[in-house]
Amino acid sequence: MLNFNPCENLKDRSAICLPVATSACIFMRFHYTTGDKSKSWSASESKKDALVPQEGSASHIAAQTFTFRELAAATKNFRPECLLGEGGFGRVYKSRLENGQVVAVKQLDRNGLQGNREFLVEVLMLSLLHHPNLVKLIGYCADGDQRLLVYEYMPLGSLKDHLHDLLPNKEPLDWTTRMKIAAGAAKGLEYLHDRANPPVIYRDFKSSNILLGEGYHPKLSDFGLAKLGPVGDKTHVSTRVMGTYGYCAPEYAMTGQLTVKSDVYSFGVVFLEVITGRKAIDNSRSTGEQNLVAWARPMFKDRRKFPKMADPLLQGRYPMRGLYQALAVAAMCLQEQAATRPLIGDVVTALSYLASQTFDPNSPANQSCLVSPTLKAREERKSVGGGFESNLATGLPRKDSPKFRQKDSVKGINFGTDFGIVVEDSGGGSEAKWGLEEFEQRECAIVGG
Repeated sequence: MLNFNPCENLKDRSAICLPVATSACIFMRFHYTTGDKSKSWSASESKKDALVPQEGSASHIAAQTFTFRELAAATKNFRPECLLGEGGFGRVYKSRLENGQVVAVKQLDRNGLQGNREFLVEVLMLSLLHHPNLVKLIGYCADGDQRLLVYEYMPLGSLKDHLHDLLPNKEPLDWTTRMKIAAGAAKGLEYLHDRANPPVIYRDFKSSNILLGEGYHPKLSDFGLAKLGPVGDKTHVSTRVMGTYGYCAPEYAMTGQLTVKSDVYSFGVVFLEVITGRKAIDNSRSTGEQNLVAWARPMFKDRRKFPKMADPLLQGRYPMRGLYQALAVAAMCLQEQAATRPLIGDVVTALSYLASQTFDPNSPANQSCLVSPTLKAREERKSVGGGFESNLATGLPRKDSPKFRQKDSVKGINFGTDFGIVVEDSGGGSEAKWGLEEFEQRECAIVGG
């Protein structure tokens, strides 16, 4: 029997201890079937308490148990007007519990994508892991053949809603809000990767799984595909490929080898969505633009095209420096080789810095650099070389750099030096490596008039 008590021998008491054998938790009297293609629930699960760990372990599962009758009343018998959304897993309803608390109830479809194993993993993961950037699981229901999850209600919907399904009467997210959402989501991943022991690999990081609360505070949701990371001298875990097309890291999609760097790649895809406003996969676009990462890769090497990568809904209201730095972070996360991607902790530091920078579109300096899509470049520059090779230091910030040299660099990411682009002059002669200041000056000259 598994014990969910914290490990006594941990040197770092701040770490979250998950049992190495948590993957076996599905056998803790949590009977389920895996071979039935119809995905019907096991008959042995008909009792409500079938999902409660035995021998005292239940005291460590913070989630409350609900009866189906209680949740049917909370959702007004699952009326359509209470429906928040639906997907391959089932439907989500806005509900009100007897105590007046507003919650979101996810009713799983027995023939849907989220089976019993995923249901159990989500209950256990969210009962053990707590962080301001992880959605809170309030309870669950396992009455008869019903499987429901009760979450805190996130009033502003998902990041996907604001990027790709924006209602006509809603304003698009501004630049600063986008950076804050990305930074918060990265902090949620950092908690899973660095504070859980062993690390937890989220495995389904995408814009629809980032929910937004008051003030656009982001929280990660849907942990059914979460997987414990490698322990000891192991470099990866091998598993059946799961996740969402367009977000999966290439090495994971091809080999089934999963690491925390797989999540970093998925984060890079979402961050690119945040910057560009484009979907990870959009079949409505022309050939060559349907896959977001494939479209962006060549553009990373030509900084004349950076303004074209920004979401048109921003209408040029972003700092040129911030766009440059944000695309640098996205490019590093999207490196094809997993080893060259940054750790999520370094990404958090970089994005926290970007989110802390205020942007006033009405200031004279920013007015001169507001991007107009109708203006054409008046100079020609040809980009050569790979200006976005990853050069992240994974240790502490340099002590001789006041405030991490926050003007141009944060925690090992030097935006002005590490990502200076190498260009040829018009005569094909000498090369010049531009830092951030030179880039901004020339970019303003190109788009400013």
